[in-house]
Amino acid sequence: MEHGLNCWKCGASLEKLTLPLSRRDECASCRAELHVCRMCMEYDTAVAKHCREPTAEEVSDKQHANFCDYFRPRPKAWTPPASAADQARAELERLFGKQ
Repeated sequence: MEHGLNCWKCGASLEKLTLPLSRRDECASCRAELHVCRMCMEYDTAVAKHCREPTAEEVSDKQHANFCDYFRPRPKAWTPPASAADQARAELERLFGKQ
């Protein structure tokens, strides 16, 4: 069964892994831990503690495995890094507004 998950760190396909992900699962390509906040459906940098689940305990390290019971893997956890030019343009637009 396809689940469409990719590694949050390198973007490699995780199709060979079965769900639910265990706390010890790692990406075969980059060895990143996968039961992490950055890979969770509830992860959101726009809210307090970067978690939309109000009753979840705060996890200080969002990139290392944790024991959160609310963990649900997020299919679009990986976003490709922006180029230096894209980052500079975004910063200028943030400072001066988009024209």
